[in-house]
Amino acid sequence: MSFLSYLLPLLFLLLNFPSFSISATTACPLNITILRHIGDGTLPPIDPGKQCHYITQAINLVQSDYLHRTGLFVPPPNTAESCWTSFQSFINEFQPNFDIRRSCRFQTSWISQGCMNITTKQQFENQVSLPQLQSLQLNCNTSLDNNTPCALCTSKRSEALSSLTGATPGTVADCRSYTAIYSASLSVEFGPTNTGTAKCLFGLDFTPDSSGSSSKHKTTVIVLVTVFLFLGLLLFCGIWIFLKRRKIAKEKGKNGRTEIVIGLNSGLDSMNQSTTLIRFSFDEIKKATRNFSRDNIIGSGGYGNVYKGLLSDGTEVALKRFKNCSVAGDESFTHEVQVIASVRHVNLVALRGYCTATTNLEGHQRIIVTDLMENGSLYDHLFGSSKKKLSWPMRQKIALGTARGLAYLHYGAQPSIIHRDIKASNILLDEKFEAKVADFGLAKFNPEGMTHMSTRVAGTMGYVAPEYALYGQLTERSDVFSFGVLLLELLSGRKALETNEDGQPSAFSDLAWSLVRNNRALDVVEDGMPEPGTPEILEKYVLVAVLCSHPQLYARPTMDQVVKMLETDDEALPSVVERPIPFISGRLDIEKSASNNSGQLCSPTGYQAYTLQQSRRASTCNEEEGNSKRPSSFKEEEGNSRSPSNFKEEEGNSERGSVSKD
Repeated sequence: MSFLSYLLPLLFLLLNFPSFSISATTACPLNITILRHIGDGTLPPIDPGKQCHYITQAINLVQSDYLHRTGLFVPPPNTAESCWTSFQSFINEFQPNFDIRRSCRFQTSWISQGCMNITTKQQFENQVSLPQLQSLQLNCNTSLDNNTPCALCTSKRSEALSSLTGATPGTVADCRSYTAIYSASLSVEFGPTNTGTAKCLFGLDFTPDSSGSSSKHKTTVIVLVTVFLFLGLLLFCGIWIFLKRRKIAKEKGKNGRTEIVIGLNSGLDSMNQSTTLIRFSFDEIKKATRNFSRDNIIGSGGYGNVYKGLLSDGTEVALKRFKNCSVAGDESFTHEVQVIASVRHVNLVALRGYCTATTNLEGHQRIIVTDLMENGSLYDHLFGSSKKKLSWPMRQKIALGTARGLAYLHYGAQPSIIHRDIKASNILLDEKFEAKVADFGLAKFNPEGMTHMSTRVAGTMGYVAPEYALYGQLTERSDVFSFGVLLLELLSGRKALETNEDGQPSAFSDLAWSLVRNNRALDVVEDGMPEPGTPEILEKYVLVAVLCSHPQLYARPTMDQVVKMLETDDEALPSVVERPIPFISGRLDIEKSASNNSGQLCSPTGYQAYTLQQSRRASTCNEEEGNSKRPSSFKEEEGNSRSPSNFKEEEGNSERGSVSKD
């Protein structure tokens, strides 16, 4: 009887409160409330078009705190539902009608899954090499408030990412996110709740806005100090220029040749102090290229020639020498140098340095020095003289590398960068066929918070997004369109623009969309490809390419989404949205109109390999400016390895080609 007296109340509790016995095991271990305690407790402003991106980054920040406390990257699977519920409650306070999982297409299990199924800190450290771990701990366990330490930490994260190459299930914390989660968890003082760490590693700006009388006083002081510094700088520059000119005048009578190093007022000198950028002397450049020997020319374009060079330390480099140079064109040259120097990523071309000088004999010189790419450009392998077709593993590696490089420009760089000229000749390949995005001559910095920019049209015919060609409306998804066209070229081995039977140019992306619509996606893939992939993988890549090259902006994914779709085998692809037929038929006319009226579209061939069979002399910076402006052309003559390539350049000379090895 006494046993029953204890059993009956227990049964009563279980029947009336069925969740009572399991509530302790399903509680979410993530401390989501830390988002209220970063900075002054005010959440950063959210761009309406990027809610899912910001939410993913916020989840990664919370996971970093969880890793710091427990040594675990993700919560247990049986807590996934409660974690989503907790995070949804937090989001409801700011956006009541925004359903995270439905709007962002997140699956419940994703919050408990991670990169390569790594769940613990020890598993991550076992996967990444010891030197890479030590570099992360040295460069990320510090204050990341300033650009220089943030750039160093970001660079070391990219190196660590190269060790995380396994398959990754669907998740909100991919391998790239894991490097940020791990880096932020390293420090107690500068952990994920530090505003500098949150901004650098997760792109979340919790910096409080200053206000009140003290802020006004501080602003006044700053303005006064700036004015006095500016006046002092003007006085110093005036004295320096006067002394320099007097010195030059004296030396002119002594030497037949004088070299003047030009100090650009645009910021290259100050940039040297915060980066590893090298300013080469003109004599060093001449020595590296054997006095710009014709035998050292490895490429040519509308901007000038590209030379192979050998530095004094034995390093092989590529040197791009601009022609038609003038002091007035220094602004565009400085812009390109600053863009390349501001980013560091394994899939972006690395800048070593530059040279600006004026001599009596050669005139004004502008030269950019980059790493030499042993395997040339993607254009060389798809449409050049190489008879060996790229295998599927190589093409897949190139596609992923290009996508990751663009995703970094859009979401990793601060401010984000829109490339504007993605095409096969601007994708360089190193000795391991790792893709490197090059040619930042047309790149634009995208100020934070702007949904789009209105700007003059520039780019290459066949690769320019319709909304950009028609309205001048530039967004990150303009690059996505160009990537889609490039991916179709990579899969098919066919050019973005082809000539039909009537001699008119037609876009291959339109044909690819038609084949997908008729359930013939695999017909896009090039015949005879070595080591072909499985039909499922090939079809997925074709669908991604068609999605990216859709003429309507809203139908294209972001580059972050593209990377996830290409990396993850079980990632669900959105359905392909129908195309408006008038838009298809008129797309090339739009690009032609933009080229003729207000834009500066160039032919798709861009840079071409230099051949000795042609009689054209190597270009120099003293040629007349009119010689570099040749009309662009859709049709390429068979056998001509150097069709017109650079056309009217925006704001001076821009990088128009790639670097290849003879």
